[in-house]
Amino acid sequence: MALLDGKKLLITGVLTDRSIAFSVARRAQEEGAEIVLTGFGRAMRLTQRMAARLPQEPDVLELDVTDDAQAAAVAAELESRWGVLDGVLHAVAFVPGDALGGKFLEAPAESAKAAFEISAFSLKTLGATFAPLLEKAEDGGSLVGLDFDASKAWPIYDWAGVSKAALESVNRYLAQYLGPRGIRSNLVAAGPLRTMAAGAIEGFDVLASAWEQGAPLTWDLTDPDPVADACVFLLSRMSRAISGEILHVDGGFHALGVHGAAVVAAQDASQSST
Repeated sequence: MALLDGKKLLITGVLTDRSIAFSVARRAQEEGAEIVLTGFGRAMRLTQRMAARLPQEPDVLELDVTDDAQAAAVAAELESRWGVLDGVLHAVAFVPGDALGGKFLEAPAESAKAAFEISAFSLKTLGATFAPLLEKAEDGGSLVGLDFDASKAWPIYDWAGVSKAALESVNRYLAQYLGPRGIRSNLVAAGPLRTMAAGAIEGFDVLASAWEQGAPLTWDLTDPDPVADACVFLLSRMSRAISGEILHVDGGFHALGVHGAAVVAAQDASQSST
């Protein structure tokens, strides 16, 4: 029996075939799940294009995570279609460019607020909106979000890092408030990957090369499948007693005590090569 046999999943954030969300969607289908994707605005076409590249082309519903009416409309559609929801993947994040790349001290409040609303508060939005469907899941509903280790301050990550710290706190509170309804909430803290979102972060290569040099299990910047597999596990019955957790999938880099030295060394190497 496949790990997600018969499960009904909602997956956000599929923009390219290099994204973690795309790999989760593909792996979920391979493990027997029926999925629906969401897209938004001009990126909707990208999501529809990626949907056609999956083993079975799923429907794509419009969802702006800052629009409560759209979220409610998606919930109503899934209620009509399935009557139940087994899991949701939160793969939504956005930080304005003036709040990244070493601009922490100069970043305006409006950019920090936008980063928080889209990257962190939206996890609460999905959890609250889809709770009535998730609590009907036979093995308990599962909310899974994508994270980047927020226990440390990373060069160039700036207000994205603050937003991830907020995301981790939101995850804990969702575990507290949704747990009595049989719904679990967990995050997967991934190492850096060369996704479209990463390409928008000025100085991303500084972080990336630190993982390449320092992860004890090694780390492939081009392979999102290990992260996707962890998400599939958390969406499955196998994780039914896990909630409020942050599962690191980063080649073991988070466990080491030389992060700062590794990142500084990578930054020095980058500067000396230019």
